[in-house]
Amino acid sequence: MTTSHTAAPQVQAFHDKDTGTLSYVVYDHDGGMAAIIDPVLDYDAAAARTSTASADALLHFVQGKLLTVAWILETHAHADHLSAAGYLADTLKVPVAIGQGIVAVQQRFKALFGLGEEFIADGRQFDRLFADGDTFNIGGLEGRVIATPGHTDDSLTYVIGDAAFIGDTVFAADTGTARCDFPGGDAHRLFGSIQKILALPQSTRIYLCHDYPGDRRAAQAQTSIDEQKQHNVHLKGGTGEAAFVQMRQQRDSSLPVPKLILPALQVNIRGGRLPEPDANGVRYLRLPLDQMGGEQ
Repeated sequence: MTTSHTAAPQVQAFHDKDTGTLSYVVYDHDGGMAAIIDPVLDYDAAAARTSTASADALLHFVQGKLLTVAWILETHAHADHLSAAGYLADTLKVPVAIGQGIVAVQQRFKALFGLGEEFIADGRQFDRLFADGDTFNIGGLEGRVIATPGHTDDSLTYVIGDAAFIGDTVFAADTGTARCDFPGGDAHRLFGSIQKILALPQSTRIYLCHDYPGDRRAAQAQTSIDEQKQHNVHLKGGTGEAAFVQMRQQRDSSLPVPKLILPALQVNIRGGRLPEPDANGVRYLRLPLDQMGGEQ
């Protein structure tokens, strides 16, 4: 089948209300090829229990459309939810991809969590480390990778036909943009990454990684370049880099630590896989005390 740079892929969004995360199945046609983007592993923090209900909903959709999954794509190592990439990769026997900046993320958080020699921080936990400009195929669709760091080192945007999956760069227009206060985050880099997205063709369908609608409205998966330029509360009116960076740094200094950052990153730097069980058969996560939040 001939690949297309400008095709309009089919996109099905799934919104996880607990974490505000949007996961996607993007595919060429019913009975064709698909990719799964940013899948969620459900996690009950109080009981430290995982479940696969959200990931299984993706599988159910894939099966119902008779799709063959070619890729599990992560836009970055998320700090607000555990990834189901490992579970889906094992179930579907497909590769997991992320940005090559994951190596820097792994190195930082290996030190924070005190992980031993058994954890090698070189990206080997993933099947493909994408660089800016790389391409990949999903059946008759061609995907293109744009490095969009700033929120994290490894942040990517996947442009698939006329659709762009932008990770944590911008959110719905009434919410704004992503925080930059995590290790490796940088508001200057985020501003530059946002400009890359806004420079895409005006007709590009922009798919968000998160939405936090509260009770104001229904969850919004899709936005547009014009909507972001005209109405995003952090960008409208042609906000310049200096003003954006000042706003972002001031805002970030007042934000709470994400509730799931410690369990999430331990799983997500492993390619969405839980730590190996101890000799007693139980898996454990580590909690570094007095290292997150507090006075800067």
